[in-house]
Amino acid sequence: MKKLVAAIVFFAFFFTTSFSQENSWFYFRAKDTAFTPEFERINDQLVYKGNDDRLKTVLDKYKIFSFKKTYKKAKKQNLRKTFFVIANSDDLEHDLLKNTPHLFEFGERIAEEDKKIFEPNDYGLTSTIGENLGMQANLDYLDFLDVPRAWYYTTGSTDVIIGISDGRVDTTDLDFKGKTRMIKKSNVAKGHGYSISANAAGQGDNAHGIPGICYDCSIYGTFYGDFKNFKELLELSRLGVKVINCSWIGRQYYETGQAAIDEMFENGTIIVAAAGNKGWDETKGELLYYPASYNHVVSVSSVMHRHETVKDNILISEKGNPYASNIKNYVGRAVGFVDNDTLKSHFIYPNGTAVLNPQVDILAPTVGLIRYADFLFTGETLYNQFETTSGATPFVSGTIGLMFSLAPCLPVDEVESILKCSATNIDHIEANKPYAGNYGAGALNTGRAVELLYKLYTPTETAFIENQHFSRWNFNLTAYSDQVVIRNQEFSEDARLKLTAKNKIVISENSVLKPNSNGGIQLKIDPSLTVPCNLQLRKNEE
Repeated sequence: MKKLVAAIVFFAFFFTTSFSQENSWFYFRAKDTAFTPEFERINDQLVYKGNDDRLKTVLDKYKIFSFKKTYKKAKKQNLRKTFFVIANSDDLEHDLLKNTPHLFEFGERIAEEDKKIFEPNDYGLTSTIGENLGMQANLDYLDFLDVPRAWYYTTGSTDVIIGISDGRVDTTDLDFKGKTRMIKKSNVAKGHGYSISANAAGQGDNAHGIPGICYDCSIYGTFYGDFKNFKELLELSRLGVKVINCSWIGRQYYETGQAAIDEMFENGTIIVAAAGNKGWDETKGELLYYPASYNHVVSVSSVMHRHETVKDNILISEKGNPYASNIKNYVGRAVGFVDNDTLKSHFIYPNGTAVLNPQVDILAPTVGLIRYADFLFTGETLYNQFETTSGATPFVSGTIGLMFSLAPCLPVDEVESILKCSATNIDHIEANKPYAGNYGAGALNTGRAVELLYKLYTPTETAFIENQHFSRWNFNLTAYSDQVVIRNQEFSEDARLKLTAKNKIVISENSVLKPNSNGGIQLKIDPSLTVPCNLQLRKNEE
């Protein structure tokens, strides 16, 4: 970094996570989309060089380290008015709002806990502490998954291999070069494998393309087609692959298929598979696809991620009827209104869901994802418009890759328990209720999953199991933490929980542990427990 930069700049680059965390972080919303303050960088600070005297008077009181536009925390109407700011004092918020009301209409200081994030330099338009040197694309679905919180702990490990059995992976592109090996020859499949591998483990922090969830993980690519014996998947498992992504479906159940899945599970390999794309209007929750519906497979369906409320994205159809689209935590893409009246109750159109059934384990975003194959083929920035579960599945695969990267000794039978316990409960959403029991534990939250694992394995931490109501599934968890607190949590009906803790288990407020005779609760304290491996933290967090 030069000591003096003569050029005028419009935003500040981020230097190090630890440096910025010593300061105050803010979101500010300007009144006008055209507002773009001009700064000169001198050493590690920004000096305002615009012609607004009132703004200059305020900013000159503080050390400003970052002042940049971001799509993060911005509703549709505010996308080009929201700024992320780092300064040396909390007082900046009050000062700006009081003394420059002609420029700013809203300000918010970011809580200390929410500063525990890391963003690579190719994070896209919602970047804050990242530099956004890759695709100029909206990756807000990574914000929805809370991925920067996971990256605070780990960005993956080259020792953890993610298997992609979804068509050829481009080993020459910068997001895959040097980290990818094709085990079986595969066809291009219209770039299906390119997009899947980009979402799961495309290289991040390389000023190119987009970052995958487990962007420092390695990739093994293979073909698919043996629905009866899964020989391609078995080959990957025997090579030490920890998680295999299967964004494809078959209709037939095979005993030999389940036996192959069981063998891979015993090998320490998790299979993650797409649930399928047919809507509820056709399936009514009764259609099962494979491998997603086999035992020991994480079945992934679709959830929306973008708009906070229905009113934030009301559109008009070609027939002139109002509808809303891509509403956060809804299980269907499109939302209609009773009597086509936006003042009346709304509902999810059944043909706008993906496959939902009792075998689905978890949901991940689909609509609005970058189509990375199009970027490779044409250089265009295009987004998926439909609820295709093939795009959702690699987010779960990448999350599991991060979990194994952080804790290489993580037992394979505890992976799904952590994913579900950390998922976002979406049962309270009225529009989702017709589909209850068919969308798994709710929406994947990568940040909470990795953080829960970190806390379970850290002797000084408190791990929380909270905010879920489970009436089925087997949960297996081991805690080496100072304590485990169960709060606002329910295990009922057929749910089974086996929790072994080294120190303390606290049953806190609003918790119900009352399964029926098919379920069971086993809570155990074992002081002899020792952490079986050291956590492999991101370099700056060691």
